[in-house]
Amino acid sequence: MTNLSTGSQFLNRELGQIEFNRRVLAQAENKDNPLLERLKFLCIVSSNLDEFFEVRVAGLKEQIKLDTPGFGPDGMMPHQVFRLVSDQVHKLVARQYQLLNQDVLPGLANEGIRFLRRNAWSDIQREWIKAFFFRELMPVLTPIGLDISHPFPRVLNKSLNFAVELEGKDAFGRSSGTAIVQAPRVLPRVILLPSEVSNGGYSFVFLSSILHAHVAELFSGMNVRGCYQFRATRNSDLFVDEEEVKNLRIALQGELPQRHFGNAVRLEVADNCPQHMSGFLLEQLGLSRDDFYQVEGPVNLVRLMRVPDRIERPNLKYPPFIPGLPLTLQKKKAVDIFQMIRKNDILLHHPYQSFQPVIQFIQQAAADPDVVAIKQTVYRTGTDSLVMAALIAAAGSGKEVTVVVELLARFDEEANISWASRLEEVGAHVVYGVVGHKTHAKMAMVIRREEGKLRRYVHVGTGNYHASTARLYTDFGLFTCNAEFCADVNEVFMQLTGLGKAGKLKHLWQSPFSFHSQMLLAIDNEIQNAKAGKSTRIIAKMNALLEPEIIKALYAASGAGVKIDLIVRGVCALRPGIPGLSENIRVRSIIGRFLEHSRIFYFRGGGSHVIYLSSADWMDRNFFRRIEICFPVLEARLKKRVLTEGLNVYLKDNMQAWEMDGDGNYRLRSARGGKKFRAQEALLTELAAAKQTET
Repeated sequence: MTNLSTGSQFLNRELGQIEFNRRVLAQAENKDNPLLERLKFLCIVSSNLDEFFEVRVAGLKEQIKLDTPGFGPDGMMPHQVFRLVSDQVHKLVARQYQLLNQDVLPGLANEGIRFLRRNAWSDIQREWIKAFFFRELMPVLTPIGLDISHPFPRVLNKSLNFAVELEGKDAFGRSSGTAIVQAPRVLPRVILLPSEVSNGGYSFVFLSSILHAHVAELFSGMNVRGCYQFRATRNSDLFVDEEEVKNLRIALQGELPQRHFGNAVRLEVADNCPQHMSGFLLEQLGLSRDDFYQVEGPVNLVRLMRVPDRIERPNLKYPPFIPGLPLTLQKKKAVDIFQMIRKNDILLHHPYQSFQPVIQFIQQAAADPDVVAIKQTVYRTGTDSLVMAALIAAAGSGKEVTVVVELLARFDEEANISWASRLEEVGAHVVYGVVGHKTHAKMAMVIRREEGKLRRYVHVGTGNYHASTARLYTDFGLFTCNAEFCADVNEVFMQLTGLGKAGKLKHLWQSPFSFHSQMLLAIDNEIQNAKAGKSTRIIAKMNALLEPEIIKALYAASGAGVKIDLIVRGVCALRPGIPGLSENIRVRSIIGRFLEHSRIFYFRGGGSHVIYLSSADWMDRNFFRRIEICFPVLEARLKKRVLTEGLNVYLKDNMQAWEMDGDGNYRLRSARGGKKFRAQEALLTELAAAKQTET
């Protein structure tokens, strides 16, 4: 093995996340993508960076503040990582706004979609906007003049605010010179002008522009010297001591409001903000220049995400598609999904295939008089969920309904608390999982009385029970009534709701008990097969690869001659292609129209072709601090589908595949004059409504 220190065998997590966002930003740069989709990718980068600062950068700053001893797996100290992160994110954000101002917005303007600056308003537009300000904005704005009785306000996390410089004295003789105006979150950040004043096409005006134009109306008799929009990002980790609280839901309800007021970690201001004002804001927020981001445009691009939905221009968007169905579920009459599952296991590949069968599974169970019980895990499901509505209906009709709700699903806590309350109101058993371990497994089980006996039916998946994200994320879902498989799922539910030792599972690997050790055994099995001269191969697809022991095992497999292909959408701490360490490992990332979300693990297994699916990445938290399941695909015909649709197609991609080198840099793979192949487009063609699969 090459002579590398332990730290140099691993790449840094935070820098890897920045690299991932560079790949997302490249989708906004790509002129092959429709213009409105390019705008969405710009917004996605902003959304990703928001969470990155709220969680990862906030964590780094806490480590620096506490002077946490020791190095990370990559051999770097927190302050070193923070410096690199600040430098790289500043470059990324500068490129993001350059794309917005010099490419995307001018391109949209050429298509009749304009974002009007104040100096471009016509007289009729100016009058409409003035009336809008007095009708919709003025009544809900609360300017706060800063003085000894009005200190700098605790501005909400990621809210839009304005620092206003003033001259003169107010009615009480005060002359502090500075005021803060917070834009209520109920107000839209982008306003579509009505057709009668838009001069044709679509004309949008930013809320910030409207307030800038009329801010003097808030300070009667005073002279406004300047108005500067700003936005603070705050630490959003929740501080709940699960060992101490008696009721996790009540504790969370008390803690959630504080998420909006955690320590500031980033300040964003517009380009017109002078240095003395930015310095004042940094001082008030307890930040330094490393935390300061001055941008040429609106400080919150995430709010532009909904703009494409308001524009009827199909030529500027991805072509619509209708998700397909397996042939077994395409009956003209109503499908008895339980009958179909009894015939064969059913595999669904979202978003190419419909999520509707999953909803129907729960809805039919809720309405079926032969169904006696339903059990399900809930991690993310949305605020308007047909699945949750069906569970509520089932409980209301007297069925035994047990729902394991993960209250600590980050940024979905409020929705999950609401569902938990509604379920309890109709008599469902609501369980909040296991203290210290998030319940991240995706499982639903229906117990049905058939011919005097009880039969279990199970759905397990790699993604959440969320109909909206099932249209955007790539995931696999499996229906089965295999008795041993269902018994394993039942055992996991028993652990989640009751007490007792973990039982041995026949088919499932489970965190925090067997998943990690079984994965290491599967990798070692390929090593032993390689030493015995047998054919070997590992292909794995996931969102993130960080866990050190798994990485070391993959290095060992590479050294034994095992060919390894890793398809890692986001962060990868493994260094591929290093002579003497990882020369047999290739890493690629696929970035496209859909968010790659499925986790697939393939081992040749001496010709047995072992395939497992999971909602778990190869990360410490998934192996040791979460309740996860990793489940096998048992039927040969479905194994072939997963291998073909979930892995091999991505290894063929030569248009949206980014290949990673040993230093963590990525290069977009090129067709080099050959036939262009995009995995996601191929799967849409193969699986969406135009063409169906047999199972």
